[in-house]
Amino acid sequence: MSEAVEYDVVVLGGGPAGENVVDRTRAAGLSTALVESELVGGECSYWACVPSKALLRPALARADARRVPGLAGSVAGPLDAEAVFAHRDYWTGSWKDDGQIDWLESVGAHVYRGHGRLYGVRKVAVTSPEGEHHVLSARHAVVVATGTRAVVPDLPGIEDARPWTSREATSARAAPGRLLIVGGSVVASEMATAWQALGSEVTLLVRGSGLLPRMEPFAGELVAEALREAGAVVRTGVAVESVVRDGSTGPVTVVLEGGETLEGDELLVATGRSPRTEDIGLDTVGLTPGEWIAVDDSCRVPGIDWLYAVGDVNHRALLTHQGKYQARIAGAVIAARAAGNAPLDTDRWGAHAADTQALPQAVFTDPEAASVGLTLAEAERAGHRVRAVDHDLGKVSGAGLYADGYRGRARMVVDLDREILLGVTFVGPGAAELLHAATIAVAGEVPIERLWHAVPAFPTISEIWLRLLEDYRG
Repeated sequence: MSEAVEYDVVVLGGGPAGENVVDRTRAAGLSTALVESELVGGECSYWACVPSKALLRPALARADARRVPGLAGSVAGPLDAEAVFAHRDYWTGSWKDDGQIDWLESVGAHVYRGHGRLYGVRKVAVTSPEGEHHVLSARHAVVVATGTRAVVPDLPGIEDARPWTSREATSARAAPGRLLIVGGSVVASEMATAWQALGSEVTLLVRGSGLLPRMEPFAGELVAEALREAGAVVRTGVAVESVVRDGSTGPVTVVLEGGETLEGDELLVATGRSPRTEDIGLDTVGLTPGEWIAVDDSCRVPGIDWLYAVGDVNHRALLTHQGKYQARIAGAVIAARAAGNAPLDTDRWGAHAADTQALPQAVFTDPEAASVGLTLAEAERAGHRVRAVDHDLGKVSGAGLYADGYRGRARMVVDLDREILLGVTFVGPGAAELLHAATIAVAGEVPIERLWHAVPAFPTISEIWLRLLEDYRG
């Protein structure tokens, strides 16, 4: 190993969370090195949020246009798949990270390409693709932001079947004739929407009782209904026993419990994520390789005052925007501690706490599903005295003007003792744009009496807030 190069902060992992730590520590004047083994920008930029939304936006825009009088007949034909793929490629930089590197260099960060591993106290060892070795030493903090990877279930024949994961599903250059999807949460639902619109015959195989199991049940029901109307097959309560691929390029056959078989040209497995921590040196600091990294509310690892973990890897919330939020918190805490302004007792930080009670999530299916905070079932399990208030989103004037035959639903979960909102869910075309108002209401614990004075503009879909409040008051 070469002699250690010293920085104030070393960040292991260059996805959105890692980049945001760099932004905050450099803004505070701390020298910072970032280590990345793949593309700077991470999963979100190249194989998840960005390419998936680039594929989905044309599908959703066409679906919306087909519901607008005077326009529906103009968008009756298929999507221009090549134009959609070109749009996706533009937003991923054609899987090159030159722009991200330029930004990091512009803020004075030092980028090391290669595999990084913790190397004992405040040190990271880096092996470059060319086999060069470097040791980076951190005066103040090392931040782990290595993210997650797709889980491929251990099924007979799965390895030889070469299934798609989210990476292949968002980067493919042609629509398979028949696409089998195993899973029922966000990746499965969004990719079913995208590839059905791009011309594939999609079959969704869901082990559970419905789609989007982390949201209110009606969200998955409305999305499944729309997918079926679009031509997809959605089957719930089924489990895959084994998979067989015919040769190197032939069709793939899925065998279900009970012996039924289904054939497709490609198989997408969307059954969860696991932490990328198996080979980053956790054992050198007393942690277990391959496991999630537990952190406190400042994203510091308990018992190790110089080690932080932000983003998916800490398992608090596997959402890009939440990882960025955690990174901003961690960066602020690291900078303050470096300046001698922060106590080790992070509970005293107040505002500097990575909140876990108001997590917003938008699913870009048709219809869109958006939620923040607790579902009704979660609130009841937590022991709150609550009431769910539901309203047909399609009966709001703004929704009817937005699209003919608008179908959707809204729910707010009210804490009856404090009269604040614990959770809100919207499902319907364009519903994701309603989410931030709900996030403010939940995160700010805005009393219902104050929400009455947040008057929604007429005629917008946001008028749903007035209807929900009226329903609550009766």
